[in-house]
Amino acid sequence: MEWEVVIGLEIHAQLATKSKIFSGSSTAYGAEANTQANAIDLGLPGVLPAFNEEALRMAVKFGLAIDAEIGLKSVFDRKNYFYPDSPKGYQTTQLHHPVVGIGHIDIELEDGSSKRINVTRAHLEEDAGKSVHEGFNGMSGIDLNRAGTPLIEIVSEPEMRNAKEAAAYFRKMHSIVTYLGICDGDLSQGSMRCDCNVSLRPKGQEEFGTRTEIKNVNSFRNVERAIDSEIARQMDILEDGGKIIQETRLYDADKNETRAMRSKEVANDYRYFPCPDLLPVIIDDNYVEAVRSTLPELPDAKRARFAHSHGLSPIDAAVLAANRELAHYFETAAKIANDYKLAANWVQGDVSATLNRLEISIGELAVSAEQLGRILQLIKDNTLNNGGAKEVFNALVEGKGDGSAESVDKLVDSLGLKQVSDSGAIEAIVAEVLAANPKLVESYLATPEDKRAKAIGPFIGLVRKAAKGVNPQVVMDVLQKKLSEL
Repeated sequence: MEWEVVIGLEIHAQLATKSKIFSGSSTAYGAEANTQANAIDLGLPGVLPAFNEEALRMAVKFGLAIDAEIGLKSVFDRKNYFYPDSPKGYQTTQLHHPVVGIGHIDIELEDGSSKRINVTRAHLEEDAGKSVHEGFNGMSGIDLNRAGTPLIEIVSEPEMRNAKEAAAYFRKMHSIVTYLGICDGDLSQGSMRCDCNVSLRPKGQEEFGTRTEIKNVNSFRNVERAIDSEIARQMDILEDGGKIIQETRLYDADKNETRAMRSKEVANDYRYFPCPDLLPVIIDDNYVEAVRSTLPELPDAKRARFAHSHGLSPIDAAVLAANRELAHYFETAAKIANDYKLAANWVQGDVSATLNRLEISIGELAVSAEQLGRILQLIKDNTLNNGGAKEVFNALVEGKGDGSAESVDKLVDSLGLKQVSDSGAIEAIVAEVLAANPKLVESYLATPEDKRAKAIGPFIGLVRKAAKGVNPQVVMDVLQKKLSEL
């Protein structure tokens, strides 16, 4: 039987507020366990939550970025469940009246086309604490520093049909929230994580199959791997005549498989009811428009501008616009060099290769955008050849500069990389090379004219060896002139 895959994602993004959603406790990452949880976070008797308006502002900002309906009235509800990492016995969230309603984003597919994925809703809620299993001799510890950290949960429509589409959707959402500055997007620390809902149905059937939910996947690659693994598992069961059980599953990246965690709850199991301690949140159109005025240029708009104004290919524009910091780095360097294509080649080439090799972000790179811009200027005015430029770049990566653009020129001088373009000086070097290699000259002169372009290569190598930093184009011109005179 031919199967159709149905995928929906629920993305949890921690909002970058300084304090928690209902208390004044800090949200700073890395503090000693249980030092950033006060009486409200612990759910002690008699305490009352106070809503953090900055979380609302960030949620509205997100809604506007995905062209969504904004709820002028949103209501907090209690979602009741009992886990050790949630001492209150419930989670404060939004069920029937979320702050962000129906919206959409467009994702780019591998064949260059795009696909619109609709967003059902994005609601505000509080994060739970964290269970810690290491170092407790068979027991578990609970760290409540994260409890009460504000989240938006972004719920997609089940409109993705393969794992690559799901990964592209997750990447696009990551790009949007980091552009907006409402989430740091640190997947490794759980700032953004994803629940993947997966089901299969016979091709042509309208009714959805039974779905499973893969919890807390926190990398783009693992979203794709986890979904593909779950698709294969469900297909094996269905083709053997079995039935899928609705359940929550975990993904084991080491074994590349999902495993059952618990039976899947439905809304009734959580006994939702409006939170009696929090009033409805009421905003008006003026509030929404004030937030709209703070929106930055978003990835799609930046990509279109890169292609239209800077002459970049659609692929180059998409790659450079996907990450806010990388886009800013690229534009800064390109403006200094006044050459966007050259900057695009370097950022996607040597810069990106260095980031991957060192496993760092662009903000951690020792080479500033101003320094790269200066390197590109020196390439354009023939002070540096490409090899010399790479040598300067690598020296800066190793920390040999002082962070300023001026340090680039100092490195060029200290490393002796300034390119010689004076034709008179190069003519003298070429004359010495030709005089010292008569057999090579004879071989070249015996070569048919249509093959001499390749035969001139050894001379270029000898000249560059004799004088480091000579301009290769001037060398080529002088060599062709001198050899034609023999």
